[in-house]
Amino acid sequence: MRLLLVRHGQTPTNVDFLLDTAVPGPGLTPLGLRQAAALPRALADEDIDAVYASTLVRTQLTAAPLAAARGLDVIVRDGIRELSAGDLEMLPGDSERGRLYMRTGFAWAAGDTALRMPGGESGTEALARYDAVVAEAAASGASAVAMVSHGAAIRVWTAARAANVDVRFAAARPLDNTGVVVMEGSPSDGWKALSWAGAVVTPTGEAGPTGRPQPVSQRGAPVSGDRPQAGPKS
Repeated sequence: MRLLLVRHGQTPTNVDFLLDTAVPGPGLTPLGLRQAAALPRALADEDIDAVYASTLVRTQLTAAPLAAARGLDVIVRDGIRELSAGDLEMLPGDSERGRLYMRTGFAWAAGDTALRMPGGESGTEALARYDAVVAEAAASGASAVAMVSHGAAIRVWTAARAANVDVRFAAARPLDNTGVVVMEGSPSDGWKALSWAGAVVTPTGEAGPTGRPQPVSQRGAPVSGDRPQAGPKS
């Protein structure tokens, strides 16, 4: 299955660099709405059979234009919501304590899944809920699925599950709003990242699974405008 993991459009709390992970969360800024409207054209070459979104408002607003363009309903699932910030909720993501959020998430991706976000979920819980939605989509028989999710969740899940992406790669590459990670594989056979925000991902060699991006042109790229953040890209 081809799996397109799409970060939602810009929100007011993205602009303020806050760890905003609670349901239902804010809507989109005017820029975020334009980014969502650009997705159907940006993904025009993808034969998408299903469109998923998390239980947060921002992902559903982002997914709506893409689903409408394909004549599909948006399938809402809690499992692909953002990594819960717990006691770190609404802290600045680039503050000393706020940086603990991404350090914890990437520790999960590196294998320390028993570690718990302060006042929040463990890596075992977070990865399991994301796995369950991906498994549901794979079992549906769809050949290509778009899942509109969240920056930290996409980066951590990809680093944990893609054979050719490791924590160092994902940690160095925050996703802009409506950035896309394209995966291929299945829950049983494993996953490989094909591209990350428009750059082809290739293995660096036999020393490990670290990915390396190679620039590639992308027709109809989504409208952008928010700079990379030190926070969770939530």
